[in-house]
Amino acid sequence: MNDENDRTDTANDSAAGEVAGLLLAAGGGRRLGGRPKALLTHRGRPLVEHAVGVLRAAGCTRVHVVLGAHADAVRDQAELPDCVLVENPRWEQGMGGSLLAGLDSLAGTGARAALVLLVDQPGIGPEAVARVRGAYRDETSLASAAYDGVRGHPVLLGAAHWAGIAGTASGDRGARGYLGERESAVRLVECGDVAQPYDIDTEADLGHLE
Repeated sequence: MNDENDRTDTANDSAAGEVAGLLLAAGGGRRLGGRPKALLTHRGRPLVEHAVGVLRAAGCTRVHVVLGAHADAVRDQAELPDCVLVENPRWEQGMGGSLLAGLDSLAGTGARAALVLLVDQPGIGPEAVARVRGAYRDETSLASAAYDGVRGHPVLLGAAHWAGIAGTASGDRGARGYLGERESAVRLVECGDVAQPYDIDTEADLGHLE
């Protein structure tokens, strides 16, 4: 019997109920002429549905989705069963506000960590997300996907850090500043072999969609 494998399996079993998926999908798509990124089509369905599917395939049974600029359209046009939809009325202030709205929505749910994914990164699939989720140990856990050693999404934020993140997240920085100040505590999980962390930000990026 391999003790290390046993510990990993135990952690992953525990994570099934304690690590919540948190999808940030509130942006206004300014550089796409105001087109809602969440509703762009990828592999036959809206990006927001695709991203929720990625989180679920990676083992997140609880998924909260933060909406903003096009919240009504997303509610009307996307199929998001069993997701908690969170509206961020201050979406124009950037990703930091959406992250805070999402973390606040998880308070009191029993979640001990949030696994944060961005809706406009369809090159990040279940294998990468599951790797980062596998870094969960307890509510003090901090982890981030890495691409050739460079930190990216998804990120795993243990609940013990949520209050601290709330005090530092602003603009489009999200949790970047908080994690940067605690670099030695953040477990980097290399995902460059299984994912591509490109963003869908401009018309030129639409070629990444399938």
